[in-house]
Amino acid sequence: MGSVNNKARPFGGQHHHQQPICTRTHQIGALLLVAATFFFTSLFDSSFRPCASHFSTVDLIPTSRSSVHVSDGRDLLWPHRGYGPHLDLNIYVYDDREIDGLKALMHGRDGTIDSSTCLKGQWGTQVKIHRLLLKSRFRTRKKEEADLFFVPAYTKCVRMMGGLNDKEINQTYVKVLSQMPYFRRSGGRDHIFVFPSGAGAHLFRSWATYINRSIILTPEGDRTDKKDTSAFNTWKDIIIPGNVEDGMTTNGATLVHPLPLSKRKFLANYLGRAQGKVGRLKLIELSKQFPDKLECPELKFSGPDKLGRIDYFEHLRSSKFCLSPRGESSWTLRFYEAFFVECVPVILSDQVELPFQNVVDYTQISIKWPSTRIGPELLQYLESIPDEYIEGMISRGRQVRCLWAYAPESASCSAMHAILWELQRKVRLFHQSTETFWLHNGSVVNRNLVQFSDWRPPMPLP
Repeated sequence: MGSVNNKARPFGGQHHHQQPICTRTHQIGALLLVAATFFFTSLFDSSFRPCASHFSTVDLIPTSRSSVHVSDGRDLLWPHRGYGPHLDLNIYVYDDREIDGLKALMHGRDGTIDSSTCLKGQWGTQVKIHRLLLKSRFRTRKKEEADLFFVPAYTKCVRMMGGLNDKEINQTYVKVLSQMPYFRRSGGRDHIFVFPSGAGAHLFRSWATYINRSIILTPEGDRTDKKDTSAFNTWKDIIIPGNVEDGMTTNGATLVHPLPLSKRKFLANYLGRAQGKVGRLKLIELSKQFPDKLECPELKFSGPDKLGRIDYFEHLRSSKFCLSPRGESSWTLRFYEAFFVECVPVILSDQVELPFQNVVDYTQISIKWPSTRIGPELLQYLESIPDEYIEGMISRGRQVRCLWAYAPESASCSAMHAILWELQRKVRLFHQSTETFWLHNGSVVNRNLVQFSDWRPPMPLP
């Protein structure tokens, strides 16, 4: 991934002069110049690709800019495919001391929930992303310089630990938003929220009223089994990886190492609870019919027979294919975990959304099978795949799994790097909302013609 200014540029003036008459020699020379330019452009374009992966489908370091020729002869330049040649962001991170109520969303009504507690489990991304941004070189401490604004909240963890109930979460979010002039200025379009669980933004019951224009980071792209609509919007939100155990993602500190294919006991496995879900129930029944091919143990999460994390990953690595059916929602952490035990993930969740689709070709590293066709046919198909194909998928998955790890910014590849690239596509030069107006001198005002610098909370929300 590259690292020069991607921000929107002003109109660039063009001067027109009378052109000299071209001779045949000039024309031939021009053709040769075009051909040479095309050759070297193609050469460099194929040589310098981010993550150096042959299955990356999008080059994040393009060689030309797009322009629109406007009426007065000038060019309006568009960024390189929406990304630019390198990261160029300023992100402001709200502090829990500057916004009344933000501390409650992070530590509960009594402020007693420690963030380290919320760091664990599949929802730990809400803490990890916050901590990484606090240390990021793209963080700015000046709101007026910010391209984007990050609103930290650990609401999934706080709710599970009894720190806030659903009503309190809703009321507190509204209270927090009413104290943010910059949120009001853009209608929330430049504000980032993390909702790390299958519930997505539905944890904030009034999300559709207040943050329906904001950027939501979530592993969940569908929630229509529980709600009338999904809170995920393809065009503004970003799918992020789930939080895989650090002991599996940190270089040199792997809890469990992958096994050679020849030493794997099962063709496939499913490690999870039934939860009354049709796809999961079908897999459990299928394992009873083919116990030598499909491992589907009864998992216990409490008591003396509780399955520990190491035991879990040892089971996961014992198969060539790791089956990932939907549960309470369409995404499953098992999909990401499979890459770190080098087990090919088989997605059995039709509505699933996957992260970073502009750079990862999932047909090269995973299989997606219709959830309506779970049965012996699935096992027959998996059994027909030669080991050399499986090894190839594992090898390609090994190259991109760094994108599932929430590593420090010093790492050459990480989930945070990928998220920052996706955020860069969301940056706007201009900010407006239904309650934002501007005057002839460029000053931004509200409906009462009060200048933006004089807006004071609490402000009315839509």
